[in-house]
Amino acid sequence: MIGGAAGMVAAFLQLTEKITLLKNKDAILACDLNSVFSCTNVLNAWQSSVFGFPNSILCLALFTIFSTVAVAGATGGKLSKGMRVGTQAISLMTLGFALWFLFQSIYVISSLCILCIFCFVGLLLVNWGWLRINAQDLPLGQRGRDLLQRAIRTGADIFGWTVVGLVVLFAMLIKFY
Repeated sequence: MIGGAAGMVAAFLQLTEKITLLKNKDAILACDLNSVFSCTNVLNAWQSSVFGFPNSILCLALFTIFSTVAVAGATGGKLSKGMRVGTQAISLMTLGFALWFLFQSIYVISSLCILCIFCFVGLLLVNWGWLRINAQDLPLGQRGRDLLQRAIRTGADIFGWTVVGLVVLFAMLIKFY
């Protein structure tokens, strides 16, 4: 729920910034800090509208779905296995897209969007949560599920998601410092 809410807010703010740029290409955005942290550079790049519309619209829709499903489950709603695993699959595909987009931002566009980073952190939280919730239902075989359960009990899953975040941070540091 927390990751979905954080991502939803970041995607909404990013969409408002994109609309500002569409209205005035010379606008100075609130999230422009310097040449490295420049939402303008990122939002003006073709990668920010890879499907023909702003990525933030897609992110806003997906984070709304993640948040809605999380709230339904957290408030006592019965979520079917298909709904839970399907939502996790969508969140993993979204994470893959986010990793591609961050790579593009870092190494092609050479700027970072703070709001994109918040969306990425939200996605890490969403994926971490769904992995924990669905650990017994994933098609991993009994041995795979046992290993995953042990990883969750020992906190190795937290370590794994932290490593993903640190690898992205390291990629940013290598490029910009």
